[in-house]
Amino acid sequence: MNRLIASLQFISALPLGKPRPFDPKGIIVHFPVAGLVIGLIVALFDQLAGIVWPPAVAAVLDVGLLALMTGAFHLDGLADMADGLYGHGDRERSLAIMKDSRVGAMGLVAVALLLLTKTVALGNVHQGRFLALVIIPAYARGAMIVGMRFLPYARGEEGTGSAFFETPIALTDFRYLLIPVILSLFLGWRGIVLNLFFAAVVAGLLGLYRRKLGGITGDLLGAMTEISEAALLLAVCMGGGL
Repeated sequence: MNRLIASLQFISALPLGKPRPFDPKGIIVHFPVAGLVIGLIVALFDQLAGIVWPPAVAAVLDVGLLALMTGAFHLDGLADMADGLYGHGDRERSLAIMKDSRVGAMGLVAVALLLLTKTVALGNVHQGRFLALVIIPAYARGAMIVGMRFLPYARGEEGTGSAFFETPIALTDFRYLLIPVILSLFLGWRGIVLNLFFAAVVAGLLGLYRRKLGGITGDLLGAMTEISEAALLLAVCMGGGL
């Protein structure tokens, strides 16, 4: 339980009391479970919002709640990724841009488009909406484990995230990612589509990161989370919603 709380404290702004001991491997392994907790909160909120407002309006509030609960932590990473990887700058320049706290034009465009995509896609998910809202944040946070497993840390030992890459990720560390995968089966054929989207998006981002930087950073992991969420919401609204 301490590891789960530590994981939630790391990737969310939820008020969970005093900080738990810093355990990088424990935090990483529990990312999908932390995502399930975040998703369950959003799904319950969506049920309440749906009593008062139509699905499209509730979707706006849901996406806002997601950003609020995470402190826009991953959105900041998306903005930095868009600024750093856009164009033809070399590796060192891209890393320097992503480290800069200022947000450029491409970062703003990327965040705006992603939030719009999430909102419109979720607004068109009807049947199965509760389950989709629960498991999609779990998938998205599980994507970070994949990134840490298959790419090295691009900033080396001097980077602030180097502690999370000191211990190799084993196959058993993906065990909690099986929870959303199993739950996705209740979505029927769209569950299969959802898993295919997840695999394709994560593989595509890993290929991009490897080609551009030869590794991954905290910003790129955050961007992977946000892009995965948006892509999975697009997956479950295919064909006019669930």
